[in-house]
Amino acid sequence: MPLADSPFLSSALPGETPGATLLRFEAATTLRLDAEPVDYALVALYFVFVLGIGLLARQRVSSSIDFFLSGRSLPAWVTGLAFISANLGAVEIMGMSANGAEYGFPTFHYFWIGAVPAMLFLGVVMMPFYYGSKVRSVPEFMRRRFGTGAHLVNALSFAIAQILIAGVNLYLLGSIVNVLLGWPLWVSVIVAAVIVLSYITLGGLSAAIYNEVLQFFVIVAALLPLTLVGLHKVGGWDGLRDKVTASPGGAEQLESWAGNALSGFANDFLSVLGIVFGLGFVLSFGYWTTNFVEVQRAMATHSISAARRTPIIGAYPKMFIPLIVVIPGMISAVLVPQMAEYKQAVTADPEYSSDVTYNQALLYLMKDVLPNGLLGVGLAGLLAAFMAGMAANVSAFNTVFSFDLWQQYVVKDRSDGYYLTVGRLATVGATVAAIFTAFIAGNFSNMMDYLQTLFSFFNAPLFATFILGMFWKRMTPTAGWMGLVAGTGSAITIFIMHEAGVFELSGQGASFVAAGTAFVVDIVVSVVVSHVTQPKPAAELVGLVYSETPESMRTDPEADTLPWYQRPVLLAGIALVLVIALNILVG
Repeated sequence: MPLADSPFLSSALPGETPGATLLRFEAATTLRLDAEPVDYALVALYFVFVLGIGLLARQRVSSSIDFFLSGRSLPAWVTGLAFISANLGAVEIMGMSANGAEYGFPTFHYFWIGAVPAMLFLGVVMMPFYYGSKVRSVPEFMRRRFGTGAHLVNALSFAIAQILIAGVNLYLLGSIVNVLLGWPLWVSVIVAAVIVLSYITLGGLSAAIYNEVLQFFVIVAALLPLTLVGLHKVGGWDGLRDKVTASPGGAEQLESWAGNALSGFANDFLSVLGIVFGLGFVLSFGYWTTNFVEVQRAMATHSISAARRTPIIGAYPKMFIPLIVVIPGMISAVLVPQMAEYKQAVTADPEYSSDVTYNQALLYLMKDVLPNGLLGVGLAGLLAAFMAGMAANVSAFNTVFSFDLWQQYVVKDRSDGYYLTVGRLATVGATVAAIFTAFIAGNFSNMMDYLQTLFSFFNAPLFATFILGMFWKRMTPTAGWMGLVAGTGSAITIFIMHEAGVFELSGQGASFVAAGTAFVVDIVVSVVVSHVTQPKPAAELVGLVYSETPESMRTDPEADTLPWYQRPVLLAGIALVLVIALNILVG
């Protein structure tokens, strides 16, 4: 899940304007990577491939379905890798390495508790409804199930969230250019935005997905050597364990449970409950099963079986990504002098402030251990991660804006070419808006809190509405939108109470509480309202509610003829066993 501190950011001073924060940031930044011509050449070559894929994908775009859903024609292995790459954005790469530097093994929970189980549930249970109903987006599914009230709430909240999150990825993408070239941050942000805009506008979702596949391999090619070289420098696995044990935080960093520092709860039981229920169930399932950024990739496949396999295939690399993201952060915290000194100082004094932060752990490690050539690959990997994240946000936004907002509520019954044009213009508009939200993101010293707040506002109540409406046919359209509003309102209330000092929780505790509260309130309100309002006729729920949907509509007619390695349920079962084993072995 994309949760982490923001790289390169220092918090705004009291009374300081955003512009002053930006100027201070640019003046204070001293980290520069010692790139040579070979490194710049590798980065430039990567950009040539990115734009080339956009040009090639343009040749396949002849309709709105081609632009927004790749004509529903892509193979599962392509969409499966894109499914993961879309999530491997700025916050995932930089943030999880920062969490690794600060917390160590408990960060694995974001992957093994907070991602894989929800991905498997999406593939086995929910994708047949999304794909089988032939909806073009998750909000469109909401409209068919609950009507225009819940649909409008969901579509608007999703569109706003994507602009905000795209801004995060764009800010960090521009920051890398700033660190690499020394350009002013605002110039770096605009240049980065133009590159992403170019290939999305040219080729639509196909360009985004094929670039995401390329980006997945580039990211792995960047982070795997960094991990191996870093481990060698620190004295192998035993050397890392010894140095982590001797560092601030001690041996608890080598144990994933109970994760007290991560959750903010001193009590072990409450910590485990917060991680399992708040992160592992509400936030995780809310993100992976209802987030159209991810679901859109699965909907671009050619069959129900392929759509179901998409998140399941993605679950396999997702299990092992923490080994090349979290571990480098831990290495950096004990190997790089600046990071070790910062950790020592901030542990002794939590109010300690420095230009060095945990968020720079990966960059400092790259600077220290990667030779020229490999440094270029590493930089290309970081740029790939940030571009993948932003492109995923923008391609999902243009679909929801065009179909769920513009076509549904503004201009109806126009030609397919008209909505294709609207989609391209929405892409430009989203990118321009992301430039501005990028600098909003720049005023937050802790991007993990920023994004977790967004997820608790939007994803947690949405998941409650989805899961109840999909398995309880009595749930009514009125309950759909009222539950969403009440759940979001309760999360906002928890956030305000925490900010006002009504209660104190460090780490991710406040976000877990807000998400859990939003889920429970949404369920309670939906049940109460459903009992006093009129449900839809059962005939209108076919393909939308589990009990009303014939099995033939939920399965691929060719499923029984598929080889074992293409059967979704079997693949999901193997993945579940593996992730349980990882939790036991590392726990």
